[in-house]
Amino acid sequence: MGVGFAGIPLRELGLIILVAAAITYLSTGIIRILMVKSGRLNEIRDRDVHVMPKPRLGGVAMFSGFLGAVFLADQLPALTRGFMPITPEMNAVIWAGFVIVVVGALDDLFDLDAITKLIGQIVGAVTMSLLGLTWTILYLPFGGGTTLLIDQVQSTILTTLFTVALINALNFVDGLDGLSAGVGMIAGAAILVFSLTILFDQNGAVSAYPPAIIAAALVGICAGFLPHNFEPSRIFMGDSGSMLIGLLLAAASTSASGKINMSLYGTVDIIALMSPIIVVLAAVAVPLLDLVMAVIRRVSRGASPFSPDKMHLHHRLLAIGHTHRRVVLVLYMWVTVVAFGAVSFSIVPPLFATLLTIVGLVLAAALTSIPVLRSRHYNPRHANPAA
Repeated sequence: MGVGFAGIPLRELGLIILVAAAITYLSTGIIRILMVKSGRLNEIRDRDVHVMPKPRLGGVAMFSGFLGAVFLADQLPALTRGFMPITPEMNAVIWAGFVIVVVGALDDLFDLDAITKLIGQIVGAVTMSLLGLTWTILYLPFGGGTTLLIDQVQSTILTTLFTVALINALNFVDGLDGLSAGVGMIAGAAILVFSLTILFDQNGAVSAYPPAIIAAALVGICAGFLPHNFEPSRIFMGDSGSMLIGLLLAAASTSASGKINMSLYGTVDIIALMSPIIVVLAAVAVPLLDLVMAVIRRVSRGASPFSPDKMHLHHRLLAIGHTHRRVVLVLYMWVTVVAFGAVSFSIVPPLFATLLTIVGLVLAAALTSIPVLRSRHYNPRHANPAA
């Protein structure tokens, strides 16, 4: 049957990751060559940290890898529960992804204005919701907990707001080589682990197949793109790639958590069931905070909230002494600790999960502070004896 323990299709999902990575890796090289030969290179902006013009449009290659992986998944008997006619969710994410990648590709080539991109993002999110990948149950943890069954209009609004927010958060974090791809891969892996626990606990529940397939394909396309994009990068994913990652994270977390009646579970179980959302929030918490701080900073000095500057988090980490690569690795570390800390509640006892998360956070803080600690112990007189 090709199915792992307790009905979990481990080999098939592993194959999805490998195929997505291989197709993305190969097609990224092709797109890079075409873009370089056509002379379409990204101009250097004041806020950029790279110094050489490079091509964009890597998101088209990533979407090619995603389509190839999903097509393969549809042919594997162990994964057919995730497709029509059983569930429309995979069709929904494919068409929504197509809309998002087209909008992103147009921006990569012609620099669309912010309003046009936002409209395109809304169209993609609404498409996904109307085609069947949407929130149907909303749990409110107040007053003892209340579960709301939401209608089509409410679910479309909620799904659209959630999806557009994640698309823009991932688009915003795409400021350093390899950062968005790495964050997407880590968050996707965490959601995949959560989906596997649901498949195990519920002996192959149909609802866990789409998020598992989406997350596996997301891990694969990010892994396949990273060799081209890690510092020093040879190509950028552009908005077509960063927006696609945001969409897929929204799709996977909505599919994993948007249909579960959480009032049937205890407090600890609810933390575990909310893991996909917590994972995604962990992945984008840093860029979202950076975004809020940037808007406040710019508005307070009378500038447009969309005006660029060099005071983002990655600029600050560079300023305190981290190298380009170490900044990316530090941000990977924070996302990994919080994302897998959230998922650990669905795997190990809550006390153990809490302790692991606290240790991880302390370690991440210590490693982030190394340049600052070194500078405090450095004595300028040793460098200048005449001082």
